[in-house]
Amino acid sequence: QVQLVESGGGLVQPGGSLRLSCAASGIISRIYSMGWYRQAPGKQRELVAVSSKVGSTNYAASVKGRFTISRDNAKNTVYLQMDSLKPEDTAVYYCNAERGEVYWGQGTQVIVSS
Repeated sequence: QVQLVESGGGLVQPGGSLRLSCAASGIISRIYSMGWYRQAPGKQRELVAVSSKVGSTNYAASVKGRFTISRDNAKNTVYLQMDSLKPEDTAVYYCNAERGEVYWGQGTQVIVSS
């Protein structure tokens, strides 16, 4: 059974930082493309960042230069370091694993507010 479990969300002030983690079980994450998506209230889910199985990365224009995706294949975990957070980054963040089939985590809430 595949499980993706996110953690690290919370409330942070504008300009602050958070680090999200996604622990995968039931799959060998190194052979999957792993990514982070987010969904704000009333909006569609959107790609934030993705790390391919060969290590290339891609970011949404809105987070480029502020967010960094990384992965520790030995721990079957992918991370999202979020710096210089803005109120518009407020959303539920979802971890994603793809290799033909697609798996999703349950999401972790990030609120950026003063």
